[in-house]
Amino acid sequence: PESAIKFMAYEQIKRAIRGQQDTLQVQERFVAGSLAGATAQTVIYPMEVLKTRLTLRRTGQYSGLLDCARRILEQEGPRAFYRGYLPNVLGIIPYAGIDLAVYETLKNRWLQQYSQESANPGIPVLLACGTVSSTCGQIASYPLALVRTRMQAQGERWLGAWPGRSLCWAPPPP
Repeated sequence: PESAIKFMAYEQIKRAIRGQQDTLQVQERFVAGSLAGATAQTVIYPMEVLKTRLTLRRTGQYSGLLDCARRILEQEGPRAFYRGYLPNVLGIIPYAGIDLAVYETLKNRWLQQYSQESANPGIPVLLACGTVSSTCGQIASYPLALVRTRMQAQGERWLGAWPGRSLCWAPPPP
């Protein structure tokens, strides 16, 4: 669902930014990508928290997805589903902005230079553009992804002893 939401939002935001223009500048693509990434993350973030908790659970801690969601809601409240959201959204802004802007820029440059008869550059070119753009986005956002994962993984026993605003690279308390 994240990619579908991101690409739908990206196209809508590009259309709103573009107005009567034929094309967007790189910085406009970056803004559209950043906003699209933030939109998608806002919608799917509770599922990311559930995924992280289920991955890091002790054997028998949760009987499944719904049990995990119910326990988090009962024991920690609804805000727990957005724990780590701020570093996540701060990380997704450069990641999605760079990823989508670089991808579209590379693809458009290739089409302008090598493809006069078709608007489809082909799978190898699309894979190369996607690989380069995703790598650039990952390099820019990795430190915040680490902070986000640490904050998502925090259970109720760590809330007072290791708040999210603390130094997340420190080992968790015993």
